[in-house]
Amino acid sequence: MSVTDPREAWVVFYRRTFGLVAAALIGYLILRILQPFFGPLVWATFLAFLLQPAQRRTTALLRGRSSAASFILTIVTLVLLVGPLTILGGMFAAQARLLIQKVQAWTATLQISSVQDIENLPYARRLFGWFENNVAVTAEQLREWISTGAQRALEPLAQMGGQLFLGALGTIGSFTVMLFVLFFLLRDGPGMAASALRLVPLPEDRKQRLVHHLKGVTRAVVFGTIATAILQGTLVGIGFAIAGLPSPVVFGVAAAVLSVVPFGGTALIWLPGALWLLFVEQQVGWGIFLLVWGGAVVGLADNVVKPLLISGRAEVSTLAVFLGVLGGLAAFGFVGLFLGPVVIALATALLRFAEETVGGGR
Repeated sequence: MSVTDPREAWVVFYRRTFGLVAAALIGYLILRILQPFFGPLVWATFLAFLLQPAQRRTTALLRGRSSAASFILTIVTLVLLVGPLTILGGMFAAQARLLIQKVQAWTATLQISSVQDIENLPYARRLFGWFENNVAVTAEQLREWISTGAQRALEPLAQMGGQLFLGALGTIGSFTVMLFVLFFLLRDGPGMAASALRLVPLPEDRKQRLVHHLKGVTRAVVFGTIATAILQGTLVGIGFAIAGLPSPVVFGVAAAVLSVVPFGGTALIWLPGALWLLFVEQQVGWGIFLLVWGGAVVGLADNVVKPLLISGRAEVSTLAVFLGVLGGLAAFGFVGLFLGPVVIALATALLRFAEETVGGGR
């Protein structure tokens, strides 16, 4: 419809401009209002999406009473999350402090008062000499790097215990908000998603294909990557505990995070532990055990369990998960460990979907 009258054209322009400005202002205000609750909202959305199959089954068992089903699932989530996370957080904080004390005590026994004293440690002189002969770096530079790196690594670790307790106290209110939002997303989420889907300017068949693809990608990230990371971290912690190494919970959590690294992964945790047992503590049997445990048992989770978990779901590249974890952690904190891979995987899936539909002429 064309507008020829200048006055009518001005009225149309004014209305559209006013609508855009009002929408932008309202969107900005809503963003500012919801910003303090970003973490709880993301967690609630994430959990509601995963629990939708259980919500449908529970609603059917309760003869269509979706509110009762949502309440039951919210209570189950509360019980399953609060107990294990409280125990894990307490154990992590306690073992982190214990690890700091052990590192400080071990460092004190070495009697290192200067950088040059490092060279007197077993194998250190040979190591420094090899670097000086084969790498374009002097032994003095290597000693300086080791000393500076050790100091920088211990400083944040020394503050970890207190930060964890303060963080736990600060999340009580956020956790309550998350549960409150989760209840309504479980009950009303399908209707909200259907309303939002109707706004997407695509034919109905393509919208359904897109939704199916995005669901597959999201579940592939959750079940294929995050569940495997938790399993691998648990196995590394168990291996450390059996071998008698300190702070197995701390190293298990570190292994779970590093499991998404394309090169090394959990070996960045269990391999140094095995070498420590072999060459520092001279416990050859336990060192060999940890090597076998890490290579066979922990590796089994990545090579066998992960393909089983994502069987029938959309594949997600390791690079997308890796960048998502690191970028999500830096941008959003702990929730970014889950949100980052999902966002990047969804963006990649949307690009592939667009390419397929354009290439197919649909």
